Amino acid sequence: MADLNFFNAFMEALVEGTHDLDTHTFKVYLTNAAPDAAADSLKTDLAEISAGNGYTAGGTALNVTSSGQTGGTYKLIADDVSFDASGGSIGPFRYAVLYNDTATGDPLIGWWDYGTAVTLNAGENFVLDFGTDGVLNLAPAA
Repeated sequence: MADLNFFNAFMEALVEGTHDLDTHTFKVYLTNAAPDAAADSLKTDLAEISAGNGYTAGGTALNVTSSGQTGGTYKLIADDVSFDASGGSIGPFRYAVLYNDTATGDPLIGWWDYGTAVTLNAGENFVLDFGTDGVLNLAPAA
C-alpha cells in the first residue's frame, strides 16, 4: 500500500480539537486531481470522481476497530476499504483521500498516491489494505 501523505492543515486541526480520532466518522473518497498539501484543507478543495457503478458520492466510511496509543505512538486501526465496480467502470482515479465526515466542512487528513491513474472495470475491485500499522500512526519525533 502507498504511504499516507498528510495535508498541512491536518496537524493544526488535530491539535485544536477539530478531529476526534476516537469518535468521529472518517471516509475515503477517490480523485484524479493531484492533492496540494499546503493549499487543500477541505473536501471541496479536491474534486471527487463521479458517483456511479458501485462508487458512492462522498466515498466509503472507515470501520474503525481500535484507536489508542502504546508507548507514545497513537494508531488508528480500521478494516480495509474496498471499492467494487459493478454495472460499469469506476474512475479513473490516482488518489484515495481520507477526510473527517463529522467535523464542519469535511476537513482533509491525508491521501495515498497510487502513482498512476486507475480505472476499475465492472467486476473489479480496489482495496486499501491498512495492514498492521493501521490507517495512521502518530509518534513523537525520535
